[in-house]
Amino acid sequence: MENMTVKNIIEATGGVLLCGDENTVVTDVWINSKEVKPGDLFVPIQGKNVDGHKFIEDALKTAAATLTSRHTECVISDKPYIYVSDTFKALQSIGKYVRDRYKKPVIAVTGSVGKTTTRQMITAALDTVLDVYHTEGNLNSQIGVPITLSRMTEKSDIAVLELGISEEGHMDVLSELVRPDIAVVTTIGVAHIEFLKTKENIMKEKLKIASRMDENGVLFLNGDDELLAEMKGRTGVKTFFYGTSDWCDFRAENIREEENFMTSYDYVHGDNRIRVYLNSVGMHNVENSLAGMAITEYLGLDINKAAEGYKTFNGMRQRIIRVADKYTIIDDTYNASPDSVKASIDVLCGMECKGSRVAVLGDMFELGENSEKYHYDIGLYLADKDIKELIVLGELTSEMERAVKEHGKDIKSYRFKDNEEAAIYLMATLKKDDIVLIKGSNGMHLNEIVNIMTRGENANSY
Repeated sequence: MENMTVKNIIEATGGVLLCGDENTVVTDVWINSKEVKPGDLFVPIQGKNVDGHKFIEDALKTAAATLTSRHTECVISDKPYIYVSDTFKALQSIGKYVRDRYKKPVIAVTGSVGKTTTRQMITAALDTVLDVYHTEGNLNSQIGVPITLSRMTEKSDIAVLELGISEEGHMDVLSELVRPDIAVVTTIGVAHIEFLKTKENIMKEKLKIASRMDENGVLFLNGDDELLAEMKGRTGVKTFFYGTSDWCDFRAENIREEENFMTSYDYVHGDNRIRVYLNSVGMHNVENSLAGMAITEYLGLDINKAAEGYKTFNGMRQRIIRVADKYTIIDDTYNASPDSVKASIDVLCGMECKGSRVAVLGDMFELGENSEKYHYDIGLYLADKDIKELIVLGELTSEMERAVKEHGKDIKSYRFKDNEEAAIYLMATLKKDDIVLIKGSNGMHLNEIVNIMTRGENANSY
């Protein structure tokens, strides 16, 4: 948010100034009264359980101004109150107002799995030659995206934004706000299938990311995703595919696991072929990094510099933690869906391991009426893997247990009632050179296990 005033906010939202000075400068926008800073515009949102309007007075002890849909008459205050009929829609209008004035290229990333890492990798590639503005944290929702948009300034050369959806119609709103010049769809999985019902519906919703592009818009799709691959020649916009398949426009070949949890591959496009060293593991991260390489080349920038940026990439939510003289932890506790759990299992099984491999898995949420089946399928996926033990927490993981007991003859399965109990067991039984994967939906709070296992230890993250 650059050179914005209350007058600009009124222009963006169609609001009415109830009190205060319209020339008051606003430097940022925020919805949490406890996090507002001097110069912020406070936007009180009506949530399911809490109405942000209750906190206006507390917020204005620090903030510069506030929106309101509860006050309709003059308010006695030396700080501006701006009346709008709907503060949520007003927040989106502010984001759109700033986006309309941003004249640099905008890249938008979505997908069922990998959108955050892909957005981070695109940023890492472009950041070697440009000043990149990008989504911070998890500000990728109906509320997060307009906040992200409102903070864009012309000081950057390009913007890389992440768009997350959970219900039908969400992408229509986000694509109208963002209007990307370049869009990326990473994968089509079953995350949020509880609301969108089928993978085909999920793909249809995700592809709406390109619905507000102009005639120069470009779409990048992961050709290794079965459903996205079927969209070749059917998107209605200029489209490139990236992946490991030989028909993809931008490809990864000769993929190899390196020491110190790195992966290398040949990036291939036309006559260009360069070796990329990626500071992460797993085939899914090769695909994620390809999007960054492909967009860098499409923009006519130096792909050799982009590749250099990947050598020190450390933006993933998945961390590999080596506890000195003990075990190695794959900390993938941020969230989970069937596709991301399978990808993490592949990482666990693909890592060189002189000891034993252990998987600690928690429930996956928002999978709808087929939730039990998806959990059972994870157990089936595990059954023929080189894994010594499966440790589960939660209720739905009982289906994983059942599948492993029915099909995974060599895998021992254990259930624990809480995270602390599981952590104590792991610390008592894991041996030097063992590798343990810890993954589950965010609501399972499996990060507590990681925190207990690394507390007071000499641990290095990669």
